[in-house]
Amino acid sequence: MAERGGDLQWLLWQVKGTVDDDPTEVDQADIISAVKFNHDGELLATGDKGGRVVIFQKSRDEPTTRLCGDYNFYATFQSHEPEFDYLKSLEIEEKINEIQWLKQRNASRFLLTTNDKTVKLWKLTDKYKQASGFNLIADDGHEINAKTVGALKVPHYMPLTEKSVEASCKRMFANAHTYHINSVSINSDGENFMSADDLRINLWNVEVTDQCFMMVDIKPANMEELTEVITAAEFHPLQCNQFAYSSSKGCVRLCDMRSRALCDQHSKLFEEPEDASMKSFFSEIISSMSDVKFSHNGRYMLTRDYLTARVWDLNMESRPVETYNVHEHLRGKLCALYENDCIFDKFECAWSGRDTHIVTGSYHNLFRIFDRASKRDTTLEASREVRLHQLVPPKKVVSTSGKRKRNEIFLDSMDFNRKVLHPAWHPERNVIALAATNNLYLFQAKL
Repeated sequence: MAERGGDLQWLLWQVKGTVDDDPTEVDQADIISAVKFNHDGELLATGDKGGRVVIFQKSRDEPTTRLCGDYNFYATFQSHEPEFDYLKSLEIEEKINEIQWLKQRNASRFLLTTNDKTVKLWKLTDKYKQASGFNLIADDGHEINAKTVGALKVPHYMPLTEKSVEASCKRMFANAHTYHINSVSINSDGENFMSADDLRINLWNVEVTDQCFMMVDIKPANMEELTEVITAAEFHPLQCNQFAYSSSKGCVRLCDMRSRALCDQHSKLFEEPEDASMKSFFSEIISSMSDVKFSHNGRYMLTRDYLTARVWDLNMESRPVETYNVHEHLRGKLCALYENDCIFDKFECAWSGRDTHIVTGSYHNLFRIFDRASKRDTTLEASREVRLHQLVPPKKVVSTSGKRKRNEIFLDSMDFNRKVLHPAWHPERNVIALAATNNLYLFQAKL
């Protein structure tokens, strides 16, 4: 896998999902809400608002090209169901908020999924044989009357004509969050994970479901004094004692679990000084960080707020080392975006496998790829109009005024219902998965 600044030529390789020209007509249950590659990139999991998880598996690489093989259907299962909290008279949605893969240690694969209240641990197992010949259960599944059984049989395994995948829920981590869970992150030790909601972060052991430890609690004694909420949280990829969480105040706190049991005091605070000349009614809303991601080498953090993506050096708290304007052209339309609630959209971001590029989404199904070395950026559109395998998607430019040129999009004609909120980058190859409404787009770079 070689990542060379301007040499990356992106191809739209695959599209998963149904064809719907109007995003407003899409069934809400089909909208993808989470995307995640596993640690070697062989599997790609997606979760939707209907509580379903769909997993794709990479086929063998193309023999005549340097491109990655296609991702084909592997398994699907219903992870969460809609529930009702009778004590608070609240509906609990089945929407999948986060998916996290555990490192593979045997033939089976494990992943965590969460909705607003409950985290579940799922086990995926490839089945090549099926037990048959039971005494009280016929081969077609119906029960046999014990009185009609004349002789005892020894069950045996029969090979399946086609491999099947069995998804089983091994553990449920529930009843620990009063507010909606927004993040789940697995510790580098592989034995613990944390779940974060608006005001608290809990630490769990993957083997224990009936107890957890509260690491962060920012809930004030008087809720009227509440000034910020937790928006995202993640463990350090190498140091099992460190984690970071972002805030609606536009800052990130780095905490060290060795210093104290309750991390109510951070070890480092990453916050960019506010420009007084740019302050407005919307300043607090657009400065709220929607995502935080550690680089794979553990040296940097990537954060995303409404308009910008920033890269922070863990050794420098005062200001980011890199700032990328994702859609600065929207600053003049904040009033309209506030009225249609788009200003509250939570855009996620992702690092490339070697931390040389970052990717994040925008509106009109646009997404931005930034080269950290050359500072070049590429804007592409996730669209079915591009012929698969044959045409390089043209680079897009948003025009604010004047005569529109080729491949330009007028700001006033942008479709804010079409948006790329959830990107994921393959850990070893230049392959990007993007969730846009109910479709999954797979782009990969051809050198």
